Amino acid sequence: MKIIKEYVKNKKEEIFNLVKNLDIEIKLVIIQVNNDPASDAYIRGKLKDLNEVGIKGELIKLEVNTTQDELLKLINKLNNDSTVTGFIVQMPLPKHIDEELIKRSISPDKDVDGFNVLSKFNPATPNGIVTYLKDNNYHFESKNALVIGRSNIVGRPMAEMLLKENMNVTILHSYTKKEDLKFYVEHANLIIVAVGKPHFLTNDFKFNEDTIIFDVGINRINGKLVGDCDENLNVKFQSPVPGGVGLLTRLSLILNLLEVYNNGI
Repeated sequence: MKIIKEYVKNKKEEIFNLVKNLDIEIKLVIIQVNNDPASDAYIRGKLKDLNEVGIKGELIKLEVNTTQDELLKLINKLNNDSTVTGFIVQMPLPKHIDEELIKRSISPDKDVDGFNVLSKFNPATPNGIVTYLKDNNYHFESKNALVIGRSNIVGRPMAEMLLKENMNVTILHSYTKKEDLKFYVEHANLIIVAVGKPHFLTNDFKFNEDTIIFDVGINRINGKLVGDCDENLNVKFQSPVPGGVGLLTRLSLILNLLEVYNNGI
């Protein structure tokens, strides 16, 4: 497996060389309605990436007490703004706002995060992982995939994408009994962990010798970002946190933006 940082760096250089020759400006707008530190870090990374590849990025940060109707009006405005190539609404949202309604309100043509069920794109995190595996010539068919986490953003779409690659897919979650978890971990070739619980996977588990792990977790402990897995597990490959799945997610977002541009020509 290629080192993720180097892989993303090379991809961004390719995108920069492509974007600099385009006649029309590509623009991503990010709407944020939270004060979540993990979201802040992720957005900073997105804006940095966009700048490095020559794509315009704009952050619209709203107060946490912004009403659902106010957010819907802004979404409708961006849906109809021809200068905006694509946009995303950063999750999580405040409890008084219906996340599913917001996701459905984003135009499928501009939903580069892939949250709308009618979106032309797969959700950015699962798509980034699958694209990385394909670029590393990973053989999916008939191998055992274990997805730990059942969210609509990562777990469920991740499982669906791996099924399309003809893998044998199992979905577990944070409430799965540990003895059951141990059984499935031991027989997995590919594990995606997205439960938001630090130290969820440790070397107490027995791993298959060719196991590949993607750690989607973002947890903050004593000011340090850590994943859902302990570092240096006894596996063939483990994505780091930070510097792993987040980079792949942000790259996927940029590639989706380019696709919106290409479809609009």
